[in-house]
Amino acid sequence: MPGFLVHIAATLLCAHGGQAQPTAPNPRVLVTGLPTVTIAAPHVVAGCPMVTAGAPTPCVTAQWMTGATRVTSNGQPLVLLDSQAVCVPNGTPVVIVSTQTRVIAQ
Repeated sequence: MPGFLVHIAATLLCAHGGQAQPTAPNPRVLVTGLPTVTIAAPHVVAGCPMVTAGAPTPCVTAQWMTGATRVTSNGQPLVLLDSQAVCVPNGTPVVIVSTQTRVIAQ
């Protein structure tokens, strides 16, 4: 399904409100002058307040599970607005709050 490409200035949050940032931007494809993100690069999550049974188990990283099916960069699918990611260690999803709205891929 087509969707907007995600770039490094996109706002991504874990399900608990922690901020996710890419560990390796993709400088080969730029949108609005900013590097995009491939599904191969995990995201680092900061500020997750998750507590389970009284013990803190915050989201630490997020790994992308789905991405573009027709557009790749260096052999890796690009992350789209509807892509799915899972946080480690608790398995909760990542929510893409905002990204650029000019370039669509499939």
